[in-house]
Amino acid sequence: MLDLAYVRSNLEEVAARLSRRGIEMPVAQFSELEQGRRKLVHEADDLRARRNKENESIAAAKRAGQDPSDRFKALREVSQRIKDLEARTREADERLKDLLLSFPNLPDSVVPDGSTSDDNPVLREIGKKPVFDFEPSPHWEIGPALGILDFERAAKVAGARFTVSFGAGARLERALMNFMLDVHTGEHGYTEVLPPFMANSASMTATGQLPKFAEDLFHIDKTDLYLVPTAEVPVTNLHRDEILDAEQLPISYTAYTPCFRSEAGSYGKDVRGMIRQHQFNKVELVKFTRPEDSAAAHEQLTRDAEEILKRLGLHYRVVELCSGDLGFAAARTYDLEVWMPPQKEYREISSCSNFNDFQARRGGIRFRRAPKSKPEFVHTLNGSGLAIGRTVAAILENNQLADGDVSVPEVLHPYMGGLDVLKSSSA
Repeated sequence: MLDLAYVRSNLEEVAARLSRRGIEMPVAQFSELEQGRRKLVHEADDLRARRNKENESIAAAKRAGQDPSDRFKALREVSQRIKDLEARTREADERLKDLLLSFPNLPDSVVPDGSTSDDNPVLREIGKKPVFDFEPSPHWEIGPALGILDFERAAKVAGARFTVSFGAGARLERALMNFMLDVHTGEHGYTEVLPPFMANSASMTATGQLPKFAEDLFHIDKTDLYLVPTAEVPVTNLHRDEILDAEQLPISYTAYTPCFRSEAGSYGKDVRGMIRQHQFNKVELVKFTRPEDSAAAHEQLTRDAEEILKRLGLHYRVVELCSGDLGFAAARTYDLEVWMPPQKEYREISSCSNFNDFQARRGGIRFRRAPKSKPEFVHTLNGSGLAIGRTVAAILENNQLADGDVSVPEVLHPYMGGLDVLKSSSA
């Protein structure tokens, strides 16, 4: 959430920065709400001053032996009016809060301008694209041919946009999960967390999924719980409504969770394969930092996610999202896009974002620099380290052999029981 005091004092600037994202801020609506609230506050303050003065006058009358009972009715009316104004002020505050909750984060000043993903600049490309002496197949053909992926049985069980992994396919997902967690905890300094796979509405609101993206979530009927769309939600909310010590920062967590998304608005897009599913596995990276450290932490988090791709031997590129392509809560984002040879295009496999204090304000996550200093909001960051289903798809497509088999990246051999090639018999 944006800082209300900052918005009040810099309304035109905020509107201009939101316009970089293609968002037209309702300046007139905000101003009307704010002016109405100020009028209520001023009237209540005047009445409180009047009530205090009247109380002093009544006390003086009593000391002088006078009967002030005729003033009590007027005083009660003033007190009731103050209560009414306070209630209306709270309502105005809620309307302002609701309006602020609908605003996305402000783009960082260094974010390039643009309106769509076509405007995202490529920062670097790592590795080489594989060269085949045969026509490579997409993963949605390779997996079923090997007997390790089954989309039809998944549809029978749950519907479209689900996958069943069998044998070596299931083990490959588990291997990737363990490999990623081992690297991030053993080498990158993250603490592993196994959080709940459900989260309440307060948690969803803190990280920015609610209220704007309710249709993208799976809500559990008759509860206040949602299936998590990403581990970002439960892990970030571990410190909701807390005041941390500065010495605790930075905090770095990594977590595996299944992720659940309705994919509202994506009908007809990526309907085949494992790219856009209702349920998928992911390893997430989450950081809490001091404000002055978040830019450097963002670079490091991105490098941590990149390291997984490097060790898997997958060709990828890093792009910076332009202002119009930023996610709702992000101030700055780098996407890691892996090359998919049969599709002849790059596909996002990790999105690494710095949210500045946007999520921390919504979630009340603060820290103190000294024992008696005023609490400040932390900065939060997260990124996929990586999306496991998409990594499986990338391995199948990039490591396929002419006979239909698929070579297993060397770093995964210990996690696969020494299996170095996926064959139809390995399922």
